Amino acid sequence: MASSESTRRVKIVLTPEGETPEGETPEGETPEGETPREATPREATPREAAVSIQAWWRGTLVRRALLHAALSACIIQRWWRQVLASELEARRWAVLRAYSLRERAAVRLQSWVRMWRIRLRYCRLLHAARIIQLYWRWHNCHTRGFIQGNYDIKENQLNLRLEVSLGSQVCKIHQSTPLPIKETSDL
Repeated sequence: MASSESTRRVKIVLTPEGETPEGETPEGETPEGETPREATPREATPREAAVSIQAWWRGTLVRRALLHAALSACIIQRWWRQVLASELEARRWAVLRAYSLRERAAVRLQSWVRMWRIRLRYCRLLHAARIIQLYWRWHNCHTRGFIQGNYDIKENQLNLRLEVSLGSQVCKIHQSTPLPIKETSDL
């Protein structure tokens, strides 16, 4: 691209102000019945050619600088969009984590409340069953009778305590029985 621009020939036609090249009428005017023609170019002086080349070179440099600035701006914009996208993604993850923690806490709390309610219902049923069993045992005890007792062994004696209930009569027995303890002789 630069080589084709540098080999291009530029032909500049310069005329003093107010004059027109030979065979032409002033700008915007044409002789009657003729169509306007292009001005015939003349060779530029070396100074004018140098000025023209310098103008072209400066234009190339400016265009190059503008292109570089535009590319740099695109790179910066792309980088900034990536930064914004990553921040947005981080915010989304943070919101998702917070939401999941709240959901997990709510589910756990609901689970505890359900467990507490079921346990309360179970304890009520257990208490009701114990009351029914107590009344049933009391009823059986007064109609049939029962035997209740305990024992303990102290040194060489057996202590026995028994309660026998028959209806409304209660018989208590307390007995202490000595135990035979064999002494071992010398072996």
